Amino acid sequence: MKAQITVTSAGGNGSGSGGSVSYTTGQIVYTTVSSVNNSVAQGVQQPWEISVVTEIEKAKDISLELSLYPNPSSEFIKLKTGGYDVKNLRFEILDVNGIKLLTGKIYNSETDVFVGNLKPSIYFMNVSDGKAIIKTFRIVKQ
Repeated sequence: MKAQITVTSAGGNGSGSGGSVSYTTGQIVYTTVSSVNNSVAQGVQQPWEISVVTEIEKAKDISLELSLYPNPSSEFIKLKTGGYDVKNLRFEILDVNGIKLLTGKIYNSETDVFVGNLKPSIYFMNVSDGKAIIKTFRIVKQ
């Protein structure tokens, strides 16, 4: 059997009131291989991107709710909307790289979106009114 091995000069963990970090120093070479849908990076420490998904300020009074049945979802996502006229609402599902995978119109206050053909991963659903994105949801697909 073979396993990954690397020789580093130092490493450790640090923490403070603002959070914590793990680090290594001394890795001389690493390689990143990318394709259209995926990338793999060789190395001891890999970056983890944390982003906050927010809504636009003017949409604070809109009550949009995303419900997954079953949770987490494997076949369908049920999108429930309330307090907003659905006649102009549309959705799009994007992968973590921002590539648009599905789009559709929201016709009712409850819309079933089939996600059974998507691979298990994390996705984002944007709901827009034709002028701007109203809300963005994080979806876990199993």
